[in-house]
Amino acid sequence: MQVLVDADACPVVIKDILFRAAKRAEITVTLVANQYLRTPPSPFIKSIQVPAGFDAADARVVELVASGDLVITADIPLAAAVLERGAHALDPRGNWFTRENIQERLTMRDVMDQLRNAGIDTGGPAPFSARDSKAFAGQLDRFLARHKTPPRGTD
Repeated sequence: MQVLVDADACPVVIKDILFRAAKRAEITVTLVANQYLRTPPSPFIKSIQVPAGFDAADARVVELVASGDLVITADIPLAAAVLERGAHALDPRGNWFTRENIQERLTMRDVMDQLRNAGIDTGGPAPFSARDSKAFAGQLDRFLARHKTPPRGTD
């Protein structure tokens, strides 16, 4: 199991939480972005820079993801794609994308796009807060505890 991060828009505080979790749980965390990302030196932390382009990072995440992996993203269509591959998807605010809620989220996203295209100001998401990062950290810790793999060489 690995953690893949849609890193272009991922808050720095979330990346820091993931870096600490990678070291603590000895799990691979791979950041995928269309820009250079500085990461701490660690055998558990990787970054992949993809060429600039619409959804290039998302496409790379979908290529890399396997069943059981965890993807960190706020991108609803990307979450839908990784769920289809049997992976888990968590947004940086600590909310899970699931088979039960993904269609509703896609529909709401489309409605909001239509409203914006019609010139209606729909606002935007609330500013990222300490409560969001705490919720994310809690969900990540619970996920890693449930999906902990035994150390290599033990059965």
